[in-house]
Amino acid sequence: MSEIPRIFDVDRLICRRVDYAWPYERDNALAIRSHWTTRSHQTPSIYDGRVLLANRFETKSDDLGSFLLLEVFETSFSAFLAWRETGWPDRSVYNCFSMPAVRSCDGGFLVGEMTTDHSVAGALYFPCGTPDPSDLDRDGGVDLLASLTRELAEETGLDAGRGTLAPHWTIVVDGQRIACVRTIHWPEPSASLVAEARERIAAQKQPELAEVHIFATPSELSDLRLPQYMTAFLSRAFGCVKG
Repeated sequence: MSEIPRIFDVDRLICRRVDYAWPYERDNALAIRSHWTTRSHQTPSIYDGRVLLANRFETKSDDLGSFLLLEVFETSFSAFLAWRETGWPDRSVYNCFSMPAVRSCDGGFLVGEMTTDHSVAGALYFPCGTPDPSDLDRDGGVDLLASLTRELAEETGLDAGRGTLAPHWTIVVDGQRIACVRTIHWPEPSASLVAEARERIAAQKQPELAEVHIFATPSELSDLRLPQYMTAFLSRAFGCVKG
């Protein structure tokens, strides 16, 4: 049985790049290459670029409030994919990513459904992506809020600036996944939000999303396509659990 995700709020994120030679990638080069050959034949659209994974996270506080401190390193997408799809063999590393929880004025959350040519085809979650070197600044910091707004725009065509950011981040630690979620309160109702997102997705040449949905009630959380971290976040948002 999977462990129950931990969920908590922080005022801000501090994420920085560190130099780290990942032993898993070094010691499993042949297996990673073999896995990539198989997966890229199954899903030809996936690309072996560079991504950022975390090898340290810690909650701390200072005079400005609470924060999540993250240290990330650069690796190949093929190594990340093999690690993820073979049961996370190195438990000292985490897949950390930021997600926009766009919530309509009538209480529904916008959730994307991944296309069949995505590495997690059919999964349901908020628009997001694993951070990559384009998210780095000159000082080696990683702007996870910028990553969040970029992914929202790329996947749905929506501009995060039209909504109002919640004052805090909600962190869901689900095994080797660390979802950093920022709620964006949208000024329009669910029907308008979905209609606009669908129109913008339909205009994309290679959309990442096959569809968008609204999740507005606890009864919808039994959908098996929702990752556990999504169920944990939405359960809390709907008042099913305290915290």
